[in-house]
Amino acid sequence: MKKALLLLLVAALTLAANGCFPGTSVYSPREPAGFFSGLWHGWIAPVSLIVGFFRPDVRIYEMNNTGWWYDLGFYIAVIGGFGGVALSRKRKKKDRS
Repeated sequence: MKKALLLLLVAALTLAANGCFPGTSVYSPREPAGFFSGLWHGWIAPVSLIVGFFRPDVRIYEMNNTGWWYDLGFYIAVIGGFGGVALSRKRKKKDRS
């Protein structure tokens, strides 16, 4: 039951975020992606990678961005988001021992 619910949740999030993926022409050189878009794109990077296999216009990283600020948001999300998950898993394993 939990696996089916997780699969349904992932599918719903993928559909909801469909317009928010990097590379989908939402951003342009005149209106580039900023810091908060970098945070979002870093957070959904694994999903963007999987969706990118099926839709060639979806990328992991938005090319039309503000530069340093977008990069900062992207890396904060990638390192902070996924590093935090790994640390919480280690704590749970230690608690069970």
